[in-house]
Amino acid sequence: MTRRFQTIGLMFLALFVGLGFAMAADSKSPNAVLVVQGKVLDSAGSPLGEANILPYLNGKPYLVPAPGDHEYKPVETGKNGLFSLEIPAPAEKIKDGKWSVKITRPSFKPSQLVPLKVFDEGAGEEGITRFVASTSLKMQRFQGKAFWIALVVFIAVYVLIAFEILHRTLAAFLGAATLLFITHTFGHFDEAYNILTYDQALRAVDWNVIFLLMGMMIIVGVLKVSGVFQWLAYKSFQVARGHIFVLSSALCIVTAVTSAFLDNVTTMLLLTPVTLEIAVVLGVSPFVFLMPEILASNFGGTATLIGDPPNIMIGSFAGITFNDFVLNLTPVVVVVLIAQIVYNKFLYGAEYHKAKVEDVPKMIAFLKEKYKITDAKVLTLGGIVLLGVIALFILHGLFHMEVSVAALFGAGLILLVTKLDIVEMLEKEIEWPSLVFFIMLFIVVGAAEQTGILQVIADWILAVCQGKLWVAVLMILWVSGIASAIVDNIPYTATMLPITLFLTKTMPGAESGVLWWALALGACFGGNGTIIGASANVVTTGIAERAGYKISFGAFVKEAAPITIISLIISSVFLLLRY
Repeated sequence: MTRRFQTIGLMFLALFVGLGFAMAADSKSPNAVLVVQGKVLDSAGSPLGEANILPYLNGKPYLVPAPGDHEYKPVETGKNGLFSLEIPAPAEKIKDGKWSVKITRPSFKPSQLVPLKVFDEGAGEEGITRFVASTSLKMQRFQGKAFWIALVVFIAVYVLIAFEILHRTLAAFLGAATLLFITHTFGHFDEAYNILTYDQALRAVDWNVIFLLMGMMIIVGVLKVSGVFQWLAYKSFQVARGHIFVLSSALCIVTAVTSAFLDNVTTMLLLTPVTLEIAVVLGVSPFVFLMPEILASNFGGTATLIGDPPNIMIGSFAGITFNDFVLNLTPVVVVVLIAQIVYNKFLYGAEYHKAKVEDVPKMIAFLKEKYKITDAKVLTLGGIVLLGVIALFILHGLFHMEVSVAALFGAGLILLVTKLDIVEMLEKEIEWPSLVFFIMLFIVVGAAEQTGILQVIADWILAVCQGKLWVAVLMILWVSGIASAIVDNIPYTATMLPITLFLTKTMPGAESGVLWWALALGACFGGNGTIIGASANVVTTGIAERAGYKISFGAFVKEAAPITIISLIISSVFLLLRY
């Protein structure tokens, strides 16, 4: 019995020693490495990131362990579409085998086996023979389950926002959460449900937009403490000296200039109460002044990168500088503002004559006392910081600095020098629902881009334009103008960003950036078309209604639509002549 156990033990020992030698021999067997490099593009020729690269040998997957690991991990393409794959294997196997790669990515058709032509570069310093191969591939979209789910959610979010069935922030929140939930539950078992991963959602959010808005909200909140905005309205009345048309024009100019450098919603929040009081004293409808101010806020906000949310989104996405916006859009904004002032005279001329201007000096004295600078120190320090931030906006291209960096630095500095309570400012002055809306909306639009919805729209536009740039310019301008009048221009702009980028890359002559200016002018000017077209419209009419002055949807359109159409006509001529 003992001898039998000894024999069995010797057999196991021999077996283990043999396996050890075999494993040692096998570990030394990969005396060569095959380096496969390449690039993956989508059907439009744009780099395609996050595509999985799987090597094949003689028609079968070649699964090699990752360094220091026990199982193969697929190599993914980077944002630039490039990949590099190193395959350790015996030199004979690399030379004699038929190598290929298969490329897969959710919402794209898996590639066929792409054959590789292998070249021998000889032995390296460590005695390992190096072989190289390269390839490039265009992948085609696939409208599977992920596409249709994302499309349904995308449309649902738009419908909920457009018809105000839910608060826009809740609508976007539910849409983004639904897409992520489906991806990380159903998508875990079936790749067909892989719509948008958590990491992809984070990358879809344009944090430059979020931080820019946050910083500017704090800066405006601090300056509001000084009473400077109401003081500007009083000075407008003082300059007009009882001439109602001059007063209306002055208020338009003040609103437009302020909206060019500050958020136009905040501008209207501050000027509306003062305007209501002036209108009551003069005995005219507040909308004689409020409607021109609303229009001017959206027109003026178009002139700069920071004046209106669509411009902020366009500038951040396309890498367009503050100076580019000023040089390309301010001229057309000035012309449109002049046209608006003339339009005001034509539309409200009879109302101007009804105004009761009995004691102008008394009225000026009343407004001077009520709307005076309440904190000169905050105004001085805050004004210096604001000018510094605007200077950084102008120079941000020189420093290769995102505009959000300037805004955040200015926000921190203005709170420091004015010694205001940061907790109070964060709670009261930052519109958190708006920021959450932006974040969730970026995720919903990101899903539409990942699954190919936006590519379908872009391909349709490209087919309609038939390669003619002037058709594309007018199409984007007018479609943007009409769409932004129907739905809020923020979600519309978020949807059009990747589409405009695709058209800019594929259409001859579009490299000048003309399509970006068409999108900006259409989205911002079109927001004037209806009461729900832009946030400033909703905010201003809401304040007026709480004060007892309501304007209906139809009345708003009747007064605003003509000048909106005129502004789009002027923009059309401007874009076609200049570009």
